[in-house]
Amino acid sequence: MTQAKRGKLIVISGPSGSGKNTVINRLLQRTKWPLVLSVSATTRPPRPGERDGVDYFFVTPEQFERMKQAGEFVEYAEYVGHWYGTPRRWLEEQLQQGRWVLLEIDVQGALQIKRLFPDAVLIFLRTPSLQEYERRLRRRGTEDEATIQRRLAQAKQELAYARHYDYEVVNDEVDRAVAEIEGILDRLGGEQACTKN
Repeated sequence: MTQAKRGKLIVISGPSGSGKNTVINRLLQRTKWPLVLSVSATTRPPRPGERDGVDYFFVTPEQFERMKQAGEFVEYAEYVGHWYGTPRRWLEEQLQQGRWVLLEIDVQGALQIKRLFPDAVLIFLRTPSLQEYERRLRRRGTEDEATIQRRLAQAKQELAYARHYDYEVVNDEVDRAVAEIEGILDRLGGEQACTKN
């Protein structure tokens, strides 16, 4: 019996309002690849409908700091006043079992991942314009005006990092964006198939 080939690491980042959750959920439903979504730890309070251990591991700032000091994260970053981090042990277990791990993390975390895992594939998801980010954030209806303004300022900063990514996908229409990401995964799978012999 041969050992499972090590899985792949795929990172999707994009400013708040770029449609990451919608695109990722659709991708997970449609993909033929062994893709699993990484669950991050965060100090952010849950949004309505979010579940601990499924959407995020919701922790206190003190718990997060202890995990950080113990080296339990492969990456972590502060985003709009809250901390987010990817648990190291879970990630390594998935890769060893041949699964493709999809990380939805911010640009700081993505660049940390690329340094630790040079073969990680980074995909930057964006909307056609900054005005579209604002429209989507307001339509979401989950944040106050101050938070929306912070997220828009953050979006402008994040857009400058897109050039560090392997691929950039414009989410002007969900199914089209998902199909483009599926094409990227198919190319990665083709590379994997080519290296089996």
